Amino acid sequence: MLGRGRIVQGSRLTPLRVRVFPGVQNLPIFVGQARGVFAERGLALELQLTANSRALRQGLAAGEFEVAHAAVDNAVAMVETAGVDVAVVMGGSNGLNELFVQPGIHDVGDLRGKTAIVDAPDTAYALQLQKILLMRGLVAGRDYAVKPVGGTLQRMTAMLENREYAASMLNPPFSIIAERAGLRSLGLAVSTLGAYQATAGFVLRSWARVHGPTLERYIRASVESLRWALAPANRGEAVAILADRLELGPELAEATYVRAVDPVGGLTVDARFDLQAFRNVLAIRAELEGYREGRLPEPDRYYDGAYFERALAAAAVI
Repeated sequence: MLGRGRIVQGSRLTPLRVRVFPGVQNLPIFVGQARGVFAERGLALELQLTANSRALRQGLAAGEFEVAHAAVDNAVAMVETAGVDVAVVMGGSNGLNELFVQPGIHDVGDLRGKTAIVDAPDTAYALQLQKILLMRGLVAGRDYAVKPVGGTLQRMTAMLENREYAASMLNPPFSIIAERAGLRSLGLAVSTLGAYQATAGFVLRSWARVHGPTLERYIRASVESLRWALAPANRGEAVAILADRLELGPELAEATYVRAVDPVGGLTVDARFDLQAFRNVLAIRAELEGYREGRLPEPDRYYDGAYFERALAAAAVI
């Protein structure tokens, strides 16, 4: 059983920099820091926030940090567009994304002639949004405009401040805040698109080859922290950690936690990577980004599960 704040004695902690977007998807990291789980595994974790996916991708390529957690499509973009050799090493969630619109919009078809806001227009949840609209016959650039704004926090804020921004993909806690402020949800993305691998952890492959044991200790601590966070007996403390780290009131933190533990739309058990859901991501990217023959390589071009499997085998039972 992991004890709160117990630190490995007589050894020097290995520094590890991890960059993320703000949001409930970071619950395992928050728990691991608050309860000293990363320190128990010999890691001094520095958690960094990113404003947008371009900054995250460029920062990882430049060696500004070692581990990125973001939509897995960013890793694909780094390989296929920027020529950076990255490896996806763990999963996280299906994104917990919902398509949010302004109050006067009642259907996807009402977005014709409007503006949808995204992070980077060529990756991840921007493509998710475009695919949902395309399924209703709306083509980006022809039937509606796409404007880059930034991460989920920036997009939520922009929609609340400017009613001309008609739609965006949002996830908790920002989706909950948006709904309470009057924006409307048109439903979970996975309800329309099916299984979708969203958040994942990825690293430079060259770094992983040299620092494999460090990476495995990080994955192990993350899995252990996630198991603890999802255990019903720990709900009160997990909610308190969310409230502290995301600066939420108790009731909003509770509502956010409920979304995180939902078996359909929440965090993935043990942060496993869903290869079939990833194939859906690749198919959507290939279709919308115009790859030759309408397809991308198989998932093993991007995913290396060896580190995860070794870490999972060593993880403590919570």
